[in-house]
Amino acid sequence: MYKCLFKRILDFIAALVLLLIFSPIIIICFILLLVVNKGDALFFQVRPGFQSVPFTIFKFKTMHDGKDVNGNLLPDEVRLTQIGKFVRGLSIDELLQLINVIKGDMSLVGPRPLLTQYLTRYTPEQTRRHNVRPGITGWAQVNGRNALSWEEKFKLDVEYVEKVSFSLDLKILWMTFLNVIQRKGISADGHATMEEFRGSEG
Repeated sequence: MYKCLFKRILDFIAALVLLLIFSPIIIICFILLLVVNKGDALFFQVRPGFQSVPFTIFKFKTMHDGKDVNGNLLPDEVRLTQIGKFVRGLSIDELLQLINVIKGDMSLVGPRPLLTQYLTRYTPEQTRRHNVRPGITGWAQVNGRNALSWEEKFKLDVEYVEKVSFSLDLKILWMTFLNVIQRKGISADGHATMEEFRGSEG
C-alpha cells in the first residue's frame, strides 16, 4: 500500500513544503550561477524514469561550458566553478528536482536517474532499478554516493527496489541529511563527477 499509493502522496506534500522552505536559497543560487555561468544557471537533461520512461530532469548548472583548442569540453574538474563546487557539495543543485517530484517524474527517495545511453548497458538485474520512480536521494547515495563503483551502486539500487518501505525511506532521508552536513561521498576519487558507466564486466 505504501509503495503503490502513500509514497506518492507523501512525496507530493513533502516536496511542495520543501520547495517553499528552500525557495530563498534557490533564488540566491540561481542569481549567483547566472553570474558565474554568464547567464546560464539551469541544467535540463532527459533521463529515464519509472519503467525507463524518459522525463526532463531539472538541476542547477554547476559547470561552465569551457572548451579546449579543438572544441572539446574541458574535464569536469576544470569546468566545475567554485560556486558550483559549493552548490554541489551541499547538494543544493538537486533542490530543483523537487519540481520533478511534484510533477510525478521522481520521488524523494529512489535510485538516482542516470543517462539514457546507459539503458542498453544494464544487465537484466540492474534494469530492475527502474521498477520504482527515481529519487533525489537513494540507498546507494547514503552508502557511498560517487565513491562507490557502478556495480556496488546498482546492487544497492536493486536492494532498495526489493525492500522499499516507509521506515527505509525515513532512514535514507535522515542519512542523507547527515551525509550532506558531513559532505560525504561527493565525488569519486580524482574526479568531479562519476566516470561514465560502460557496462558490467562478465
